[in-house]
Amino acid sequence: MCGIIGILGQDGVAGDLLDGLRRLEYRGYDSAGIATLVNGRIDRRRAEGKLRNLAEVVQDSPLPGRTGIGHTRWATHGVPNLTNAHPHADERVAVVHNGIIENFDALRGELSARGIAWSTDTDTETIVHLISAAIADGLAPVDAVQSVIGRLQGAFALASIFAGHDSLMIGARKGSPLAIGHGEGEMYLGSDAIALAPLTREITYLEDGDWCVLTRDSLAIYDSSNAAVDRPKVESAVSGDMIGKGNFPHYMLKEIYEQPSVVGDTLQAHFNPVEKRLNFQDLSLDFKALDRMTIMACGTAFYAGLTAKYWFESLARIPVEVDIASEFRYRDAPLSPQGASIAISQSGETIDTLEALRYARGEGNPVLALVNVTESAIAREADAVLKTLAGPEIGVASTKAFTTQLTVLAALAIWAGRQRGSISADDEARLSQALVGIPALMAQVLNHDDSIREIAAKVAQTRDVLYLGRGSMYPLAMEGALKLKEISYIHAEGYAAGEMKHGPIALIDDGVPVVVCAPSGPMLEKTASNVEQVAARGGRLILITDAVGAKRLGGTAEDVVVMQTVDILVAPLLDVLPIQLLAYHAAVHKGTDVDQPRNLAKSVTVE
Repeated sequence: MCGIIGILGQDGVAGDLLDGLRRLEYRGYDSAGIATLVNGRIDRRRAEGKLRNLAEVVQDSPLPGRTGIGHTRWATHGVPNLTNAHPHADERVAVVHNGIIENFDALRGELSARGIAWSTDTDTETIVHLISAAIADGLAPVDAVQSVIGRLQGAFALASIFAGHDSLMIGARKGSPLAIGHGEGEMYLGSDAIALAPLTREITYLEDGDWCVLTRDSLAIYDSSNAAVDRPKVESAVSGDMIGKGNFPHYMLKEIYEQPSVVGDTLQAHFNPVEKRLNFQDLSLDFKALDRMTIMACGTAFYAGLTAKYWFESLARIPVEVDIASEFRYRDAPLSPQGASIAISQSGETIDTLEALRYARGEGNPVLALVNVTESAIAREADAVLKTLAGPEIGVASTKAFTTQLTVLAALAIWAGRQRGSISADDEARLSQALVGIPALMAQVLNHDDSIREIAAKVAQTRDVLYLGRGSMYPLAMEGALKLKEISYIHAEGYAAGEMKHGPIALIDDGVPVVVCAPSGPMLEKTASNVEQVAARGGRLILITDAVGAKRLGGTAEDVVVMQTVDILVAPLLDVLPIQLLAYHAAVHKGTDVDQPRNLAKSVTVE
């Protein structure tokens, strides 16, 4: 969840460390800090809260030094305050850490018996004292770190610098991601390529269990058995100029408005314009042989998987189970020997999804990774990769990553249906064309943002909001509720509309807006019945539908957002835009921090 960066530079590194942390702040923003070597000694600057507070500290008290590490924190052990801010250090070593050390209580007890005093509440301080004690016992820094890594239980990515060693940095990863950047007479460490983008495009990704020794002119990598290994150097697709808000006030709004483009790019990767059909020829998976699919994901990606369940079951006639990855990995689920699994993750580093992938592979299932970062751990460990072309997503609340996930999953479901013979060639052509037409329709929706802003101003005044949908609109209702909760802090819940009468309808009164996703199609009349039940009890209806649905249901609604009429298959891709905009504008109206909502982080690399 935290972000880390390290630089062995030629000149002062404080400015580059701060810039790297700005690019990593989406990972956590409870506190931040940097440490450098100044005349061979460790010096630090830290601040509670957002990175801008640290930048002010550094401006008031500049930090020289050409060797340094930095950290932006999402708190796990210890409250967010200055004392618990990283880097943690003593006179010998400074450490930044992303992850959780699960056995830190036992290690702390051991160190306390040696008379070591504690200054923080964090598990990371344990690492500092272990390394420092090993150095005090006579080990060189490299040997000291090697002796400590094997004793740490849990997930971690570490970067360490050492007093008196101006050209030395040691990194390690277990569970949490860590990348090495290559420069001219310089070397870098970072949680991801985004942090290093202005410094280098040449990246080496550590594998799970690896640790590394960096100097300005050399790199040595060792695996979990301490054997020297080679890891490939790749060119990152992320450039420094890709990270910015442009003329938008928030990353989230920029990313919402990027959706027509990135969905189009994602479709282009899987659409043959000559044959006018989708193409997954490079995918070795034989859909005809499958008797079950399992989809594993967390958060918004889980709702993408739930939507795909409707598509795969109706088009390809494959039974699909969708699991929250954090539950799936622990429930010892039996998987079919003739099954396959899909792991969905924007970052490709979500630890629960990664472990779910490993479980599925251990059960004999081939696993497809649906990720936005092809260099990620999930991508590297999967049997095949389906890439979303969303580009870097900085806003914590996922938008364009979600729609590109839906795009790939819809295309794959059409492909699987054709391979299994459950849809005809004509159906395939019709559905493919409907999907290809979505980017242009998205652009039209965005041109009518003002009406949604007016609705959002009313929603922002409420305490509770319900979202309803049926069929593939049900996952969309849950995604809408999640978006509103994430960035506006308004309590919201998403329900299958048919379930209202089984309890939730008790919550309805004239103070509760009810957002209904109801495009025309086979479920419209059923949804209409549910809507009328809500209206009869004074619920404030906000209807997202098309012209047919508006004619049928509009008379009961306080507000109606009229969308283009599209095939029900692709309706979730289009109808999610007003849902995203509703959450965004409600948050702006309330004055919350849209891009960095409280208590959240973009990439979840701890349990």
